[in-house]
Amino acid sequence: MKVAGLILAGGASRRMGTPKALLTLNQETFLGRLIRVFGNYCAGVTVVLGHEARGIQSALQPSRAKFVINPHWQKGQLSSLQAGLQALPGDLDAVLFTPVDYPAVSESTVGSLIAACETASAPQVRVMAAAAGSLWIPRHQGRHGHPVLVSASLIPELLAEAESARAVIHRHRERTTYIDVADAGILRDVDTPEAYAALLAP
Repeated sequence: MKVAGLILAGGASRRMGTPKALLTLNQETFLGRLIRVFGNYCAGVTVVLGHEARGIQSALQPSRAKFVINPHWQKGQLSSLQAGLQALPGDLDAVLFTPVDYPAVSESTVGSLIAACETASAPQVRVMAAAAGSLWIPRHQGRHGHPVLVSASLIPELLAEAESARAVIHRHRERTTYIDVADAGILRDVDTPEAYAALLAP
């Protein structure tokens, strides 16, 4: 099964005041860590940049990821998701995506999501899964978070969406599998200096 990793890092980080992609956690940048974690499980990793793209990309070189520039990053996260999806190869089974705001996601969570997708893609259930347009979302203590794994059958709908990726996910609630994980990192949206300080606190 071929799963692409997609990391969205195109925003201006206005509330943080500095590019979130280059903040550090355990001596790795947020973006560098996510590239590594996704890269250990995905067939390839694509990063979508926008604001301060040149500086972020330069700071991450050398990198195992492919970088895509979203010229319309000011339009919001959906535009970056769509720019990334358009750059992916056409022979995928699924796409695992997250904003760069969730740097603390564990490798085991990524592995669990992909393993669940692989189980659903086994020959005896593949037709059912493809028809369902399945999603796999991690859940911790009853709350769901990132990253989100979507089957490739949903890519056209995501590309046609005008509001948000969440709108697509909500339309397919009955086709979503929630994967319970012991990983609070799926909920840690590090979008402000206060949230970053809390992430680094012992």
